[in-house]
Amino acid sequence: ELQLVESGGGLVQPGGSLRLSCVASGFTFSSYAMSWVRQAPGKGLELVSAINVGDSTTYYADSVKGRFTISRDDAKNTLYLQLNSLKTEDTAMYYCAKPRDGGWLHSAYLSTLRNYDTNSWGQGTQVTVSS
Repeated sequence: ELQLVESGGGLVQPGGSLRLSCVASGFTFSSYAMSWVRQAPGKGLELVSAINVGDSTTYYADSVKGRFTISRDDAKNTLYLQLNSLKTEDTAMYYCAKPRDGGWLHSAYLSTLRNYDTNSWGQGTQVTVSS
């Protein structure tokens, strides 16, 4: 059974940093691109970042480019998201998500939320940025 377990969220002041982790099980982690998705209070889902298999090419939403860094450790079946220079508008529940298709995927595919099944998400970790 697929499982994605996020951790690392918390309360941080503007300008601060956090590192989110997502431990995966129940599928061959190294064969799938992986993504981080967030949902702010009262807003829709936003694909924040994604990382491919093989060459580990990355994708970032414009809203986080230059501040967030995605990475993966296939030996540990773990996905990471380093959040720096946090802003109040980064406050959201952050989810890791596995796309439906395996292998290397174009950023246009990875940035399309309908390509992620609802049973391929974690339970989320809350990030709150506030002074």
